[in-house]
Amino acid sequence: QVQLVESGGGLVQPGGSLRLSCAASGRISRFYARGWYRQAPGKQRELVASITSGGSTNYADSVKGRFTISRDNALNTVYLQMNSLKPEDTAVYYCNADPPLLAWGQGTQVTVSA
Repeated sequence: QVQLVESGGGLVQPGGSLRLSCAASGRISRFYARGWYRQAPGKQRELVASITSGGSTNYADSVKGRFTISRDNALNTVYLQMNSLKPEDTAVYYCNADPPLLAWGQGTQVTVSA
């Protein structure tokens, strides 16, 4: 079974940047679209960015222009570059396929606070 491991989260001030990484322990079809999701306290998990096998990307309106998703199929890794972070970006961030066909990992906490 594929295991997803997210990393790169932390505490950052508003306006700062973080780069998240998602590594897979098993093999994921390179044809899967991949996504980054987040779940803030008391809210449902939401998809914030996705990328197809061909590299086409899509973003939630709330992060458009600030976040960039990318993937390295050879390394089975997906990244999320987050710039101009806002307090409302505070959440646990998860990666998965899009739609989320795989078992969820532990996620990585992102906290944006002064």
